[in-house]
Amino acid sequence: MSAVLEAHEPSAKYLGALQPRLVQHFELLGTAPGGVAKLRELILMLAVQGKLVSQDPSDEPASELLRRISAEKYRLTAAKKFKTDRPRKHASEAEKRFELPQGWEWIRLGEVFSLEYGSSLPAKERLAGDVPVFGSNGVVGFHTDALISEPSLIIGRKGSVGEVNLSLVPFWPIDTSYYVTPPKGIDLLFAFHLLKALKLGRHDKATAIPGINRNDVYAEMVGLPPTAEQSRIVTRVEELMRLCDALETQGRLEAAQHAQLVQTLLGALTVSATPEELADNWQRVATHFDLLLDRPEAVDALEQTILQLAVRGLLVPQDPNDEPASALLQKIRAEKDRLIAEGKIKREKPMEPVAIEEVPFVLPTGWSWVRFDELIHPLKPIAYGVLVPGPDVEAGVPFVRIADLSIDNPAPMPEKSIGHDIDRQFQRTRLEGGEILMGVVGSIGKLGVAPPTWAGANIARAICRIVPADGGLREFVLFLLQTGFMQQSFVGDTRTLAQPTLNVGLIRQALTPVPPPAEQARIVARVGLLRRLCADLRQRLAARQTTQAHLAEALIEEVA
Repeated sequence: MSAVLEAHEPSAKYLGALQPRLVQHFELLGTAPGGVAKLRELILMLAVQGKLVSQDPSDEPASELLRRISAEKYRLTAAKKFKTDRPRKHASEAEKRFELPQGWEWIRLGEVFSLEYGSSLPAKERLAGDVPVFGSNGVVGFHTDALISEPSLIIGRKGSVGEVNLSLVPFWPIDTSYYVTPPKGIDLLFAFHLLKALKLGRHDKATAIPGINRNDVYAEMVGLPPTAEQSRIVTRVEELMRLCDALETQGRLEAAQHAQLVQTLLGALTVSATPEELADNWQRVATHFDLLLDRPEAVDALEQTILQLAVRGLLVPQDPNDEPASALLQKIRAEKDRLIAEGKIKREKPMEPVAIEEVPFVLPTGWSWVRFDELIHPLKPIAYGVLVPGPDVEAGVPFVRIADLSIDNPAPMPEKSIGHDIDRQFQRTRLEGGEILMGVVGSIGKLGVAPPTWAGANIARAICRIVPADGGLREFVLFLLQTGFMQQSFVGDTRTLAQPTLNVGLIRQALTPVPPPAEQARIVARVGLLRRLCADLRQRLAARQTTQAHLAEALIEEVA
């Protein structure tokens, strides 16, 4: 950040001469969360309080400017070109929030500004021409004619309430905005910065719709500087805002460079072909560990890399004495055949075997590629829940929605309940506790685990229930469903209806890597340990960012 200051030497000198502590801690302000935005606000606040530039005793005082504005308004009123103003209250001591510099005057905005309504313009008429059409949040189209020819300010009246825009060319303001043409002697850019500093967004007292009441704006008490000082203030503000632009640009550049570094170093880990190659690539990451993991998004990337390594069999060593995954799969198939023979389940059409050309990467010895459905309990197939739950029913059956899903911290009971008659139609998805639940509509892939207290509850259509065939599989399947490998395959299979929807049949068909049972346990344990370390890193980064934000806030309050 110091390089940014050096590159903008004039601006830095302006700020440094006025507020040396601000420059001393400029890097803190530039890197703290929201620091540059706070700095912009501070610049505007100092500008409208007369603390950004020095006063010149030779300037014509603002009282003379006010006298001329008042005389011109009187002349226009007498000529019936201007309506008579209501008398405005003088400023009370409580409204004078700071001491005015020499040559300034306290005024109400209504003494110098008149907010005029924009004019409606059908959307189809905003498609041609070269005259900008301003709405509440900037240019919304172009028209062939101009309604206002003088440089003016545009204030959002509805929609982006209080947003201030500037037009130096003829324009057309539509009726979601006010426009303001400052009188002679009020610098247009000074008025622009003044209105932005005031943060005019508020609710119109007359309606429930967010908006701005002109009388509230007119009643705002502000300090008015001499015309000459307005020009100096504008010059200083523009210089300092360019410095803020440079800080933001450098911040984005640093973020992009950091993201590239993270992608390169962590990407090398995920393409490692052997444990030895992984060890070499990990050494490169360890060398840059502090630099690499100084942002929350980098920790997120690291965590997903850990999951990707685990699913490829690179996170824990293989043991040749482990019973292979094929033995587990045989047991699951044998149990399914037994249930079919006893008539407890029907024989389904066999799934297509995993073809070699489908396999995205080579698995270690002892692992197997399967279809996801081969890991599911035959008596509890993957299924989604209640189609039309109806209204909330007191003393009904607890009803689980996507918002209720959580892996680590589910609520003791869901908030909603459904009627017992509706629940009876969906007995297949009644919960016993311990099931894996996954969003299949809207928030696709969101996961949760049903706690024992949810036994007897039912689930929504937006959720599917997943019960692994073997008790020892549950933790591994839960981990597997959180990996980018599985999540991306689900997103890729999403059909867009009213909202993204994942077909349960496609979940069943999903390619799934399965390690030996003993290695599954080792993977789950190692992943759990490393994810706790990632959580700790996030907590530390969040605490550091909070401290930075508090320090920046305290510094700004001290300067202000």
